[in-house]
Amino acid sequence: MRIHQWWQVVFSLPIAAAFAVPAFAQQPAAPVPAASPAPPAAPAPAPKKPAKPKPAAPTAAPTAAPAAAVTGGAKPTLLGQYGEWGAYTASPGGKKICFAIAKPSSSETNPPNRPRNPSYMFVSSRPADKVTNELSIIIGYPFKPNSEASVDIGSTSFVFSTQQDGAWIKNAAEEARMVDAMRAGQSAVVKGVSAKGTRTTDTFSLRGLTQALERTDQDCK
Repeated sequence: MRIHQWWQVVFSLPIAAAFAVPAFAQQPAAPVPAASPAPPAAPAPAPKKPAKPKPAAPTAAPTAAPAAAVTGGAKPTLLGQYGEWGAYTASPGGKKICFAIAKPSSSETNPPNRPRNPSYMFVSSRPADKVTNELSIIIGYPFKPNSEASVDIGSTSFVFSTQQDGAWIKNAAEEARMVDAMRAGQSAVVKGVSAKGTRTTDTFSLRGLTQALERTDQDCK
């Protein structure tokens, strides 16, 4: 499954309902109603190489929202919330996936205060496709065409390829190294440029990521 297929399948699950989503001025998007906190009903992952799509989903304990009529009624299930990271599993199309997801702890735009949809970072595993700990980002706006995003963890920087509002690590050989850096790090700083020239900086706390990945690894062996 390629980026957009995979992504759309997962994102169409009850992910957006877990958070109140602000209107995004840089791209037309229907507002999502604010959800009231409730028991687990979950989100889902994001993208990867321009041939291997990825999903998207939320972090904090999700809200109970009706599951979208997608993939035979499949919906994400919360496995556990660890710090800023939620661990989830789902079986769209009968294929099991597991992912850890987080929202940024802080976000900035330049020019300031530009509206956008929520952004998410995912670490996903798809046993049927022999994919483990695939990194992807949903940024909340369409990226500038042919641009790249960067993710800084401590003094180490990783380059991400972009496509529409998604990004995945450009050099797949660095993926395992980046996951190790995230496990040992305190934050991941994501920088990108929108199609309208707005520069964004999202800081993701890495607190709880290791535990979330241990949980997803356990469920998607």
